Amino acid sequence: MGDKTVHLPSNEIQRVENVRKDFEEEDITVKGYVKSMRNIINPYLTSSQTQAFFILEEEFKNEELTEKGFYKRSKNLLDSLSIFCETQIVTDSSKQRIYSLNNRENNQNIINSSSTFGNEMLRNSNENAGISSTAMNIKTEPEDISESCNGHHRVDVNESSNSYIQENANEVQNDHTQDEVNKLCNGYDLLDIKNTELVLGRKESKNSLWTHPLPSLKRCTICSQLLSSEDLMIYPGHPENAVDEFVALTDPKLSLFTGEENSIHDYDQRPQHKITAFNVYDKEGHLCPFDGGLIEKNVLLYFSGFLKPIYDENPSIEDGIPASEIGPINEWWISGFDGGERALIGFSTPFAEYILMEPSEVYSPFFNAVQEKIYLSKLVIELLIHTIEPSYEDLLLKIQTAVPPQGILSFSEDSLLRHAQFICDQVHNFDLAGEDGEERFILSPCIRSLINLAGVTLGKRRTTQLRVRKKIDMPKFTKATTTPLVMNLFESFFADQIGEQKKSLTVRRARCGVCEVCQEPDCGNCRNCKDMVKFGGSGRSKQCCVNRRCPNMAVMEREESDGEEDFEDFSTDRLSNDKSTRSHRIKKRVRNIEWVGEPQAVEGKKSYYMEVKVEGEIIKLGDCVMVEPDNPQIPVYIARVESLWELKTGKGEKFFHADWFCRGSDTILGETADPQELFLINDCEDSLLEAVLRKVMVIEYTPPTNWKELGGNEESDPIEERNDHTFFYQKWYNPELGRFEDIPPLRKDIECYKSCQSCLRIKEEESNEMCLLGEKLEKTENTLNQYSYKSLTFYKQEYEVGDCCYVLPEAFKFKVKCYPPSVENKKPLVDENMYPEFYRKTSDKVKGSNVDTPEPFRIVRILKIMCSSSDSSLVSPEDVKFRVSKFYRPENTHKGVNSSYQADLNLLYWSEEEATVFLSSVCGKCTVIYAENIQSSSDEHFLGGPNRFKFLKAYDPNKMEFYEPPMDAQLRGSVGKGKGQGKGKVKSKSSKKEFLMETYPSLSNRLNTLDVFAGCGGLSNGMHEAGLSEPKWAVEVYEPAAQAFRINNPNAVVFTDDCNILLKLVMEGKTVNDKGQKLPQKGEVDMLCGGPPCQGFSGMNRFNSRQYSQFKNSLVASFLSYCDYYRPKYFLLENVRNFVSYKCSMVLKLTLRVLIKMGYQCTVGVLQAGNYGVPQTRRRAIILAAAPGEVLPFFPEPITTFSPRASQLSIAVDDNKKFKYSSNCRWTSSAPLRTVTVRDALFDLPEIGNGARKDQINYGTEPESHFQRLIRGKQYQPLLRDHICKDMAPLVESRMKHIPTAPGSDWRDLPNISILLSDGKYSKVLVYTHHDKKNGRSSTGSLRGVCSCASGNPCDPMDRQFNTLIPWCLPHTGNRHNHWSGLYGRLEWDGFFSTTVTNPEPMGKQGRVLHPEQHRVVSVRECARSQGFSDTYRFHGSLLEKHRQIGNAVPPPMAKSIGYEIIKAIKLNEMKENGIQVHDSKANGLQAHY
Repeated sequence: MGDKTVHLPSNEIQRVENVRKDFEEEDITVKGYVKSMRNIINPYLTSSQTQAFFILEEEFKNEELTEKGFYKRSKNLLDSLSIFCETQIVTDSSKQRIYSLNNRENNQNIINSSSTFGNEMLRNSNENAGISSTAMNIKTEPEDISESCNGHHRVDVNESSNSYIQENANEVQNDHTQDEVNKLCNGYDLLDIKNTELVLGRKESKNSLWTHPLPSLKRCTICSQLLSSEDLMIYPGHPENAVDEFVALTDPKLSLFTGEENSIHDYDQRPQHKITAFNVYDKEGHLCPFDGGLIEKNVLLYFSGFLKPIYDENPSIEDGIPASEIGPINEWWISGFDGGERALIGFSTPFAEYILMEPSEVYSPFFNAVQEKIYLSKLVIELLIHTIEPSYEDLLLKIQTAVPPQGILSFSEDSLLRHAQFICDQVHNFDLAGEDGEERFILSPCIRSLINLAGVTLGKRRTTQLRVRKKIDMPKFTKATTTPLVMNLFESFFADQIGEQKKSLTVRRARCGVCEVCQEPDCGNCRNCKDMVKFGGSGRSKQCCVNRRCPNMAVMEREESDGEEDFEDFSTDRLSNDKSTRSHRIKKRVRNIEWVGEPQAVEGKKSYYMEVKVEGEIIKLGDCVMVEPDNPQIPVYIARVESLWELKTGKGEKFFHADWFCRGSDTILGETADPQELFLINDCEDSLLEAVLRKVMVIEYTPPTNWKELGGNEESDPIEERNDHTFFYQKWYNPELGRFEDIPPLRKDIECYKSCQSCLRIKEEESNEMCLLGEKLEKTENTLNQYSYKSLTFYKQEYEVGDCCYVLPEAFKFKVKCYPPSVENKKPLVDENMYPEFYRKTSDKVKGSNVDTPEPFRIVRILKIMCSSSDSSLVSPEDVKFRVSKFYRPENTHKGVNSSYQADLNLLYWSEEEATVFLSSVCGKCTVIYAENIQSSSDEHFLGGPNRFKFLKAYDPNKMEFYEPPMDAQLRGSVGKGKGQGKGKVKSKSSKKEFLMETYPSLSNRLNTLDVFAGCGGLSNGMHEAGLSEPKWAVEVYEPAAQAFRINNPNAVVFTDDCNILLKLVMEGKTVNDKGQKLPQKGEVDMLCGGPPCQGFSGMNRFNSRQYSQFKNSLVASFLSYCDYYRPKYFLLENVRNFVSYKCSMVLKLTLRVLIKMGYQCTVGVLQAGNYGVPQTRRRAIILAAAPGEVLPFFPEPITTFSPRASQLSIAVDDNKKFKYSSNCRWTSSAPLRTVTVRDALFDLPEIGNGARKDQINYGTEPESHFQRLIRGKQYQPLLRDHICKDMAPLVESRMKHIPTAPGSDWRDLPNISILLSDGKYSKVLVYTHHDKKNGRSSTGSLRGVCSCASGNPCDPMDRQFNTLIPWCLPHTGNRHNHWSGLYGRLEWDGFFSTTVTNPEPMGKQGRVLHPEQHRVVSVRECARSQGFSDTYRFHGSLLEKHRQIGNAVPPPMAKSIGYEIIKAIKLNEMKENGIQVHDSKANGLQAHY
């Protein structure tokens, strides 16, 4: 347990003695003694002491201890504690030293202050505390200086702070008397000193250090300011000849009336004047901020200054009436908030109202802070008005680029957080003035982030009043241009949904019931009150008074529904929603069933018929019937009759084979599906004819031949007359993957009396999971019943002896045990006084770490194919084994992981080491050739096709040596002449065998592509690199991004108009826009891609009528209308991961529903960009669609491994997760190549400083990794562009300098010190003022709370601190937000980037934006590399505009992989049209080979 000392106040000591006495006198039991003692000492226990009790409690909860044993051990633990009164002074001569601090990173003293500053600060502090500066001169020896360890600065400090004071007093130079020693200790009780931190300033002598403790924590009983704080200012006194308020108000200079007026209006009866050179103070004579919540607490504040008449505009004291002790202040208010740079601020007293002009010189800092917060509120509300769903980074960008008014130097994040409470209050007040049903600004992402960071308390009544508020016209949603098909579908669906809502009871809005807003009385005047029964209304709305709308619950609900993707999800299980194996539970009825005609065939005990009569209705083979389920809540089943037969045993029951249809509501479409539309599905079973209700009509709907020309027109209904017994179908549905495809072609190789297509497809799928053995060679030696085979086919892929393939990493181990770089799991011992927030790092898990990232596939060469079966038939994969020889990767050799950084990603080493693996661990084929046989350059070979590897050396694991490969190996991959599209024939002379080296397929004619919401072109760039698309047109309203698209795609026409306007022009028959740009016409667009923003309707779990209207006018609806009008061959929609869950997945369902209504095949999936060769976690939802008759692509298999915590790619639809869909990707646990790290991406870039602005510089070094060589591209004169970074504020810059370079470092590693900032000012030391109920005290007994809320009380505005190295807001709210893990976090060299954002901010959504070693945020080029943009790719605009372009882009490597899959689908379709039989192996999850 460590320290067993507990320090209690004197009153608590008495309570302890009373409890002990009661126990000794047997007045209480052991149980009562333990509970009483714990209640007393709990707030004063250190963390280690609290942990000891916690362990006992856990053992008791887990029933490892009986109740008697628990209380007995708890009593023993209590008895072992030494309890002292806080006034005791405990000395420890072994710790009478003060150490200077070494900064390990820069090898400088961590304190940059000069001796002059140190002496001045010490003098000021000592004067406030009544201590002479002489008494503080303490000598230390040079050898007392200790080195830091583990990235932190270790300081040996006293466990007892009182001892520290006593020791300092004992070492004074002049042997002071005991009275001076007592004077030194006075005012510093144990509680105060334990929160003391050292501020060290070096004196001229190298052997002497000046030190002083932090001010006492004693506060003023009136204004609550720390009495020893440097910020405490004393009221300078009344103005000369000042008079009392009531006397000054009678002065004739202030009167607006002559006394001869006939009447005076009521609003003129209350005096209103101006005051200049004012001060605000309390009864103790302390200058006080009037905006700090003191007035709300009914603290009496007064002010003095020079009164002036209301019409006087001169702020000087000339002709002013000196007045003193005006007040007390009842309220302060703001007038003219919406106009101009400076708002009018006023006070109200019992006698008059006063408009503030200019403060006194000494009061200027207080008043400037008020002006600052008012102007910041104005900026924030302007941002919310003109920007849809702005992020926290957008908010920072707004204030950092704003021009501050006179008197304010600049705005920073620190000032935003300092005034967060006021800003949020103003935003909330702005919402209250709006109409009911309008979107509330308080729920926007930037305000919610501000609330979370600063710990804002909503729903409090404020003394502040906004006297004047102009009516601001809110921006209305742009009317979306939609085609009739899209509009009609939305209107019909929304009408039904809204109608159901109106019929149902209205749900009450949740309220917390605790905040002051919730406890307000009903006003009786608003619309909601007038509907209440008590005010004479109907009571149907059941909504609270508008003035009582709880902001806390509204924010909480939005947070829950709008939660961003958490990369810590950990699940790689394949979710299954496959209904093909379900049993349809039917209800049997007694029916009149008769066979029609004679049996068609007899097989065994079954007699097959062609017709049957059920209740007089004739049902033939191929007819569709309605089957009654046993559960009345389930809709009736629909099935096609594929066979009719009678079992000639037992009761002679009559059966039919049902090929079940799937209702649209049972697919991913859910409630958005057409109730009359059915889908084919691989689901069939034998069922009793007794369950058949009746025959139904099911129509197969095929798209018309002029389908493409019908785009933009109203579609005809597939059913001429809708009724309850007529249905239609047009697609086949895969319930596991959520795919809608064209109806498969009918198989004709079956009997007419049992023609079930589903049976054939199911049987084919089952056969694919088995392996087909090839030619038998010989019986394997030294084994029983083991036969060797030349080849086998598994998942329609043929494996032969000599082939190379992937196997799972766990299939075998290498002889050389290569250990990963050691990770220090033991928590370092650090000084908690210097690093008070380090205790929050309770988890060893580091965000962005690759510790859990799996190894890439093992690569092997097949030597033998062995099976226990003696015939060439279908066998289970578990019965087949491969005898293989291993290939080593660089990281598998004795050189370890570090050797892989300089090696190519596809480099291997030949070896003679062998192993035996099961076929079930084989994951696919690959090609391995000798590097000298590569005819092109190494990079061209790597980029020319998938699954390509090379080796140049052989490796002997026994000797740990590299050597020349044997001649047989060197001949591997020697190229011979051959023909074949997309293939290179490679001949191995050693094996006398030719094999095909896979290449990426190519198109003779690229698809003409229209990219809507194109951004800077990441999606188009990837598709173009894949050889799929030719970017012809792009739509992007953000001008810098549009210009970047033009630069990189000079042949494309880039429109900067609103996409709705462009579509409207085209639909009206226009060929050019108002700028003379030629518009794409119907029939010209082969592919449509884009990522429509969803901000207009994101946030709430359910649609209401207003939300429906927003969605109908959203950019998603516009994008779908583009697709409907142009009818391209392929359609791609990209969006954030949460696109699949917006509005209970309603947005996803409606999007798929519209595409199916158009006739498209479609599928949805989630891809992780990190799996496609970028060092970044970025999960994105992708919807792919293919026109009727085309082949619908599958999603690409991963190329590189990635952290499993960020690789949850399954989709759960609806709140209750009713439907779950897995990705078609089979490589979920590993991939062909190792993960790409931050080191791979950034290590070759030259070092730059904070705020670097040089657009073009030299690289300075050659590329060190394969990724760097590829990302640099082909440049004639290599120049590095855009290696520039943001210039952070001085305080932020200093914080970054003090973040250690150790992995996982973030704000919790900051020291609590005062340092000199780059602007010449000094930061402050964060003072811990309250007991933290959750975290207790530090190991030294120090407090851990910075606000009264840590103790369970409401937040106190006077507790706020600013300009501290440790941001006050983070420990304030850390307990509620996972300790703000990752803010001010450094990237890890061997890790990966968080999702690249549009504005890298250390306290933004993705706080890990600091360079691994340099003291700055990541540069534009570094962010571009994290997205996979080559160094030759150009961006346009300012630094922040470039960041925005990159953060909004689709990673080109991921787009490139998708492009390859679309090309494969196109080539497959061409082959099918030409009558070429091709194994569609991708349908079973493996890559197709063309």
